[in-house]
Amino acid sequence: MMGTIRIQLRVKLLISFLVVILLTLSAVGIAFYTISARQLEQSAENQMTQIVNNAVHHTNLYLSSYQRSMVALLSNLSVKKYIDLPSDREEYENYRYMTDIRDSIVDPVWIRNPEISALYIIGYNGNALYYFNGGTEPSFKSEDTTKQIEYFKSHTDESGRLTIINHSIQGEGAPMLTLIRRIRGLRSPEMKGFVGIEVKSEELSTLWKGIDLGPDSYFFIVDDKGRIQYHTDPSKVGKAISGKLAGEMARAGTSMFRSSAEGSKRAYISRKADYSGWNLVVSIPNSQLVKPLETTRTLMFIVAGLTFLCALFLASRFGKSITNPIRSLMKGMSQTEKGNWEFIPLPKRHDEITELIVRYNLMVNRLSELVDIVYQSELKNREMQAERQKAEFQSLQLQINPHFLYNTLETVVCYAVIQDSDEISEIVGALSYMLHYSVRTNLEEITVANELKHVMYFMVIINHRIGRHFEIDMRVRPELLLRKMVRLTLQPLVENVFQHAFRYGVEDHHTIMIDAGEEEDGFWVSVEDNGCGMTPERLSELRAKLSENRLADSDEEGKLKSGIGVANVHRRIQLVFGEEYGLTVESSLEQGTRMFMRMPRSAPKTLEKEPGLLPSAFPGGGDSWQAG
Repeated sequence: MMGTIRIQLRVKLLISFLVVILLTLSAVGIAFYTISARQLEQSAENQMTQIVNNAVHHTNLYLSSYQRSMVALLSNLSVKKYIDLPSDREEYENYRYMTDIRDSIVDPVWIRNPEISALYIIGYNGNALYYFNGGTEPSFKSEDTTKQIEYFKSHTDESGRLTIINHSIQGEGAPMLTLIRRIRGLRSPEMKGFVGIEVKSEELSTLWKGIDLGPDSYFFIVDDKGRIQYHTDPSKVGKAISGKLAGEMARAGTSMFRSSAEGSKRAYISRKADYSGWNLVVSIPNSQLVKPLETTRTLMFIVAGLTFLCALFLASRFGKSITNPIRSLMKGMSQTEKGNWEFIPLPKRHDEITELIVRYNLMVNRLSELVDIVYQSELKNREMQAERQKAEFQSLQLQINPHFLYNTLETVVCYAVIQDSDEISEIVGALSYMLHYSVRTNLEEITVANELKHVMYFMVIINHRIGRHFEIDMRVRPELLLRKMVRLTLQPLVENVFQHAFRYGVEDHHTIMIDAGEEEDGFWVSVEDNGCGMTPERLSELRAKLSENRLADSDEEGKLKSGIGVANVHRRIQLVFGEEYGLTVESSLEQGTRMFMRMPRSAPKTLEKEPGLLPSAFPGGGDSWQAG
């Protein structure tokens, strides 16, 4: 049994430690992993955002230089006048405008932006001027110009906003980007033609070739039509992105999103360039994003496993350090149960269990001493008990037999009858009953009827003492006469009235009323008078005396001549029925006093058949009863 308890305690301690360790490691691991994942993802998003923002910034700066060159063309009067020329213009007029525009605008543009490949001005009426920066200049027929006008009308904004398209009027060759917008003439606010600039795509590609995103990551540019204008993989330039990716890109806005539109799950983030309206997109494989998290998770599991093994070892050692002293203590207790006062050796360390063992050893030492003391005391008590019984036996032999007193009183009654003295006969008869009632000790609980009869005989003597006829108003209902109460508790209260309430003598207006009633969990008997009452100080003193719950000394203030004080009545009721019962007092100066005896409610019982105690007929019924 002892071994079973020890194993159970060790298992409980070990399980408790493991639960605490696992909860702690889990909470720390989950919190660390969640925070790390959030921070790594935020770091990756910030990095991608910075890359694409830098690309957008440099692209806008690069395109803004072309925008300024185009603005010079749009605002030049010669260009506007040329746009308004009729289609049947003279060849000299065409040559003059071409030379004038080259000298004033085109040549400075070649100097500022040598990467521009071509510059052209085309009117809706077929007027067209073409300028090429080096190389072979192609010649265009009127049919070619008409096709170009139709193409640009379908691919440019009617409001005149800059449009960038992946198209070249030079035909096949190096990929070109065309920056084109519509232009108004000098005489009308309506759009009359186009101004375009062609730039080789590789010139723009130099802006983004320095972007290093890592393996399997790339950067691409998508125009507003969904076509790829630039890609780190040249084979994808000019192709359209999938509709799924375009929709997800539109819904995400500037936030990073994940998509499997290109086959594998990847992370994307895009920004829109102001001048071109292009979307510059950075794409990174999702595996590349989660790789730091996987590394962190693996490292966390390794550290958690090693920590758990170390904690398991320490928990086992710590559990043994607790259970082994307890086992020794249990072994010592089992020996103590058998009566062997065995001391437990103290462990080397000092802690609460060591203190417990010290206390146990002190207890064993003290118990062994107490057993010796009790054994010696028991021997002495037996000797003293034997001597006491011998002394009591001798004392009883010297006591007067109570029956001798009864017989003596009967002899006095006989002499009173012979002498024809009814008063002596009545007094002696009442005294004989009271003496007989008082000395009986085999019945502590008595009925209300017995106590009232005892009061009746007491009043016989009182009437002779005061020399006048006095009535007590008894209002006890017949069904309460057989309730239990304590012997010799009612008569002392009545005597207390004559002793203290009527201390200046009995007057005609003086009354004493005895009443009884039932409460929720008990019943009460009260004695009420209209005597001098008590002052508040005297009432407080008496109540304090009652609250002490002890028998009064014989020389205490408030005792009755009969030797039984109010405090003794209160305490005797408590000794019989319990601390929650007893005597309570209510009194007002010059108004009278009322004392309540509260006792538990009990079933009515048959009156004890004591010889000479019960009258042949007991007056009651709740009406006044005249004593004497």
